Amino acid sequence: QVQLVESGGGLVQTGGSLRLSCAASGSIFGINDMGWYRQAPGNQRDLVAVITRGGTSNYADSVKGRFTISRDNTKNTVYLQMNSLKPEDTAVYYCNARTRTWAGTENEYWGQGTQVTVSS
Repeated sequence: QVQLVESGGGLVQTGGSLRLSCAASGSIFGINDMGWYRQAPGNQRDLVAVITRGGTSNYADSVKGRFTISRDNTKNTVYLQMNSLKPEDTAVYYCNARTRTWAGTENEYWGQGTQVTVSS
């Protein structure tokens, strides 16, 4: 019932920047946490950053000081500004959202993934 559409991935050189966007649409009563995860070949899907409905954020240690997560609740959109990119950041990045129903329960949704490649 909810679709997450990501954009902004691409290929950049070491030290470059990218801005990822993820817009939620569909049958949405409300959205609690929204976040970004990434997965490289041979790796598990790991949390990059998460932001609560109220704006509290949390980051993986590997991206602290370089990445910034934000959201616009009026647009049901979450962003990830990625600066000072490193080859180690190369992965498929997935948007995640936890929606709430009218009864107060949560459902989890994932985007299709967008490739981020950082060349050395």
